[in-house]
Amino acid sequence: METLIIRGKHIGNAELAEIRQTVTQYWDKGRVYISRELCTAWEWRQYNGNLKDQVCRILLNRLEDKGLIRLPPRKTGNKKGKRRYYTPPGKTPEFLKKELHGRIDGFPAIKFKMVRRTPEEALWNYLVHQYHYKSYKIIVGAHLKYIAYLDGQPIACMAWNSTVFRIQSRDSFIGWDQETRSKNNRFMVNNSRFLILPWIKIKNLASSLLGLSARTISQDWEKYYGYPVYLLETFVEKDLFTGTCYKAANWQRVGETKGHAKKNTRFYYHGRIKDVYLYPLVKDFRRQLGAVQ
Repeated sequence: METLIIRGKHIGNAELAEIRQTVTQYWDKGRVYISRELCTAWEWRQYNGNLKDQVCRILLNRLEDKGLIRLPPRKTGNKKGKRRYYTPPGKTPEFLKKELHGRIDGFPAIKFKMVRRTPEEALWNYLVHQYHYKSYKIIVGAHLKYIAYLDGQPIACMAWNSTVFRIQSRDSFIGWDQETRSKNNRFMVNNSRFLILPWIKIKNLASSLLGLSARTISQDWEKYYGYPVYLLETFVEKDLFTGTCYKAANWQRVGETKGHAKKNTRFYYHGRIKDVYLYPLVKDFRRQLGAVQ
């Protein structure tokens, strides 16, 4: 069998035989147990020491899709590809809510707080669900959430999460081939949610928040996940937005997407073209990301 590279892991005949043996041995214990056994055997861990069992299950699903292995039924009953949606609480979280107008330099310093796995995460979930044009779907995988406060009042929400695996214009700009991208895409994160609450009308706030985030995200990410971030990315829907705040914050447009999305391991065309913007956090980001010279 030709060696496959899935999620940065090389799968040849020996690895495939080991996977099949592990699946057979632990068939009754389920997919989660199997993935953890394989990660332990391979010493396949994140930088913070945790097993890459979620990534391993993606690998196993890919192999099953290719007809190379057969996995036991899912114990949770969740079907592959089923989206996990946020359910708002029965009681609305309490928070300050008053209109603010003016210029950013006319207000006190903004407090930009990382709220993942804190009591304030519930407020983030509610605000994004209620006021972001895309609402909120539970984020799977590595991510951090932030709330910006002004005098104790929430004024904006932001989320960063693992990057999209393959974007041609971005990968060309960086200088990635497939193998290098698989190894190093963890060092880049995507700005997947950016919400300024609709009653906040402060000039230059959006670009200021992007600057605040750029100064803190790598340190926070390394503290939380055990490795730093060298490059930021985001996608701006061309039919809805012009990317003004990203341009004002010195992000660079490097191309656009092709209007495809992935669902259940297959790509489909949805036609929503997005501009691709990048922001390097270090001068030698290409070297840090292992760009092919």
